[in-house]
Amino acid sequence: MKGIVIDKHSRQPLEFINVQVMGLSKGAVTDANGQFAITSVPPGIYRLQASAIGYQTNLTPEYILSGKDLYVSIEIEENLTELEGVTVTSSPIRRNIESPVGLRIIGLQEIEKSPGANRDISRIVQSYPGVGFSPIGYRNDLIVRGGGPSENRFYLDGVEIPNINHFSTQGASGGPVGIINADLIREVNFYSGAFPGYSNNALSSVIDFKLRDGNMDRNSLKATLGASEVSLSSNGHLSEKTSYLVSVRQSYLQFLFDQLGLPFLPTFTDAQFKIKTRLNAYNELTVLGLGGIDQMKLNTKADDEDNQYILSYLPKIQQETFTLGAVYRHYAGAHVQTVVVSIII
Repeated sequence: MKGIVIDKHSRQPLEFINVQVMGLSKGAVTDANGQFAITSVPPGIYRLQASAIGYQTNLTPEYILSGKDLYVSIEIEENLTELEGVTVTSSPIRRNIESPVGLRIIGLQEIEKSPGANRDISRIVQSYPGVGFSPIGYRNDLIVRGGGPSENRFYLDGVEIPNINHFSTQGASGGPVGIINADLIREVNFYSGAFPGYSNNALSSVIDFKLRDGNMDRNSLKATLGASEVSLSSNGHLSEKTSYLVSVRQSYLQFLFDQLGLPFLPTFTDAQFKIKTRLNAYNELTVLGLGGIDQMKLNTKADDEDNQYILSYLPKIQQETFTLGAVYRHYAGAHVQTVVVSIII
């Protein structure tokens, strides 16, 4: 594990910060450039804790450590006032202002280990209280607190995206397969109420996807074989200030269905990327894109009587969706000014 620790407001690297791997007796201290390296960490899902005198302790989201190095950027905030310790007795009714009742944070541990979800965020959310699902078993439409499946809003690092599923239909938000590659996700914020200010016309829920940043230490390539698709993803750096993430996925169900003699051949392809540049200590620019192509072809070789009947009313589907966005952030002390520009095709 490698990374850097910076001050949240000044954006300057910090030295002598203790960084510890939660659950393991391993850690490191940052150098004069804010860099740290923790060696001999076995593969798994971990959180890091950064702490130092005069700074608030920060516990990072969950990260997946595989056979390759992991690069993490941690921001900590200066603790301006330190008081003597006091004893606080909590109320039986727990309330966290930073995590309101309507917010649920989905970490990597839940994404990877939710039974039957197949690393699909929509199917994970369907298991939450107050969330219903479509009576059509193969679709993952979200019906939150009795609302309609078209009343949900989706964001990718602050950029609104029209849908997060392949083979979506008009007036709905679901489909059989998710369009976002879980290998690129850092965490997901699911709001079933008290929506954030940037959400527009959200009536039922808001799902905000947070993507990882590219590895500023080395470039890497990863191939994944899923239940319905094969994916190839890469992350790394283009320069000392610019990192990237890119992913391409292609379904293989059409070949399996053809061998089974089924009358329909679903085919989908998707791609996404994220390029983040730190212009200087106080300004950064992120450009990201997401696209998907869906095709429902008919298998005319399935010539038995039942399949011929199904072929007589099955439609052919050809649909595409593309989103391109840019996010500019300016850090001004305790405030962050954000400008988002996007186009949806």
